[in-house]
Amino acid sequence: MFVSFFPRPKLFFLSAIIWTTLAMAAWYGFAANFFEASGTPVGLATFWSATALWFDLYFALCVAIFAAAWMVFAPHPWATWSILGSALILFTSYFQVQVSVAINSWYGPFYDLVQAALSKSAPVTIEQFYTQLSTFAGIALVAVVVGVLTRFFVSHYIFRWRTAMNDFYVANWPRLRTIEGASQRVQEDTMRFASTTEGLGVNLISAVLTLLAFLPVLVRLSSNVTELPLIGSIPYPLVFAAVIWSVFGTGMLALIGIRLPGIEFFNQRVEAAYRKELVFGEDDPARAAPPKLGALFEAIRRNYFRLYLNFMYFNVGRIIYLQTDAIFPYVLLAPTIIAGRITLGAMNQILNAFTQVRTSFQYLVNAWSTIVELISIYQRLRSFEAKIRGEPLPSIETEKEPVSLI
Repeated sequence: MFVSFFPRPKLFFLSAIIWTTLAMAAWYGFAANFFEASGTPVGLATFWSATALWFDLYFALCVAIFAAAWMVFAPHPWATWSILGSALILFTSYFQVQVSVAINSWYGPFYDLVQAALSKSAPVTIEQFYTQLSTFAGIALVAVVVGVLTRFFVSHYIFRWRTAMNDFYVANWPRLRTIEGASQRVQEDTMRFASTTEGLGVNLISAVLTLLAFLPVLVRLSSNVTELPLIGSIPYPLVFAAVIWSVFGTGMLALIGIRLPGIEFFNQRVEAAYRKELVFGEDDPARAAPPKLGALFEAIRRNYFRLYLNFMYFNVGRIIYLQTDAIFPYVLLAPTIIAGRITLGAMNQILNAFTQVRTSFQYLVNAWSTIVELISIYQRLRSFEAKIRGEPLPSIETEKEPVSLI
């Protein structure tokens, strides 16, 4: 899964984590201070300020050094895509986080302008209002262009990863062909694994970058929020609430959905057995007889019903949590809003920053269904890896599907 696309994967990913940590430590330790920021830029100026351009150059230098070292140390036919391609996806994830920061900075002056216009507390002209809207339009245009180009590149990145896995498994096909559903695993699971892993990886990186970008913003903006309902006055109340609420939701949903990966694995196995019998029946009239197909489809039906039942439990918990999540920040801000200690612009900035931080901590909550699918695909492809290395197949390959729906 990884050896086919990345050079010496275990060492590569470990070195990537260490190099990233060192690069971040150097950036926040001294490199970021090379250019003094004069206030917080609003609008498109966010993207071409001296600090932003210096970070872009710093990122490119770090990537160039890391990629050159690996291409010399462990040459790999897919190194350009796996190393430089991954770095480009990482940078676009960072850039999209910066777009969110730019929009959050725009919230303050725009909603304060709206409040001044509605309350008649200060003169507001139509030109000022349209100027604020045009600022947002400029940020949105940049976001759209970068987003479209990123998705185009990611599509090619995923297909290259699938190609690498496909070539690797096809080269070992004589040893793999005896595994149940081997053709499906090569033809379908490789693509699903590449796309799902890329998607989850990008979302995880975005969550971490969003947390790094918005946590200081939330701390700064919440200076007027000194207490929480039922808890009272504590240091950094909104940060504390975001962490506790997110950890609670993640733990609850992980507990409810703990059986889903295994059920999804069995689901793919019974589907593969049914499809295999139908394929044999195309050429051999003795195969795919109605009784045999009926028994195979009964296994599919039973497993799907078990999957539906377990997803029902999971979705009940998930929907209740997410619906409560929608009003949670307003509950926290209620004492501050009622006391009139913040303006409309500041409130919207706080709500957006709090949502960004909370969502970052809720990565597992939002991605759990996809993680279930990825674990199932990984278990199926792991059998290929074991077969190639001459190791025993994972125990789940020999397990029988439960007869009960519970």
